[in-house]
Amino acid sequence: MISGTTTLVAHLGYPTHSFKAPMIYNPYFAHAGIDAVVVPMGVQAPEYPAVLRSLFRLTNIRGALVTMPHKVSTVALLDEATPAVQIAGACNAILRRPDGSLLGDLFDGEGFVRGALRKGCVLAGARALVVGCGGVGSAIAASLAEAGVGAISLFDARAEAAEALAVRLRQHYLRLAVHTGSNDPADHDVVVNATPMGMDDGDPLPMDVSRIAPSAFVGEVVMKQTMTGFLRAAQARGCRIQVGTDMLFEQIPAYLEFFGFPTTTPEVLRSLATLA
Repeated sequence: MISGTTTLVAHLGYPTHSFKAPMIYNPYFAHAGIDAVVVPMGVQAPEYPAVLRSLFRLTNIRGALVTMPHKVSTVALLDEATPAVQIAGACNAILRRPDGSLLGDLFDGEGFVRGALRKGCVLAGARALVVGCGGVGSAIAASLAEAGVGAISLFDARAEAAEALAVRLRQHYLRLAVHTGSNDPADHDVVVNATPMGMDDGDPLPMDVSRIAPSAFVGEVVMKQTMTGFLRAAQARGCRIQVGTDMLFEQIPAYLEFFGFPTTTPEVLRSLATLA
């Protein structure tokens, strides 16, 4: 029940039809007796800065979840950013602090890494490939570096995006070997599709799956459908896989702590979620 005392958390992005967070957070809030609600709000890029500034003038808003296409542009609109935001150059969570200032953080990468570790993937010293260096890909690359991978390869259709991310990683992780320019998954222990390819049936694969070693751990960020063509092809090769929604469920406990709400486990969130 939404009332005059309900705390708002905006979910900002466009388009909104693929948003999953409201169907996870809101059942949990109801279950835990937390007087809060996540509200999807569609806003396109040209209007986003003005909408964000106006939105945080509301007296009953705690913060915002930020998704495509605003994760990168949000960084310039913050008063303060965590190291994860600075490294990845993207933000997916905004907290309005008591003085009205906006603190930005980033949990996509943490969610991916936590999920991989829970599945037994060894990241320390691993060789990782991240295809797609936008907001989510940058976040995963930063978290993989923090988790201790030995080498990371970055690829994006926009070469400049991969190169810029490589520069930021090298600045913060001096011992990390960073390579760019190829999406060949051969000789990688961890392979990540961080592109939108897979949201729609018939999308091309983001790389040559036949080059992925059967021993590799393969992850996906697409959430529109659980088993994308990329994941099906990787699984057919014998690879261990991680679906896109795993990244979401793993990061939500950290989000809850960031916003100052009582937290929980991914298992509880899954049991309560009303995803189609």
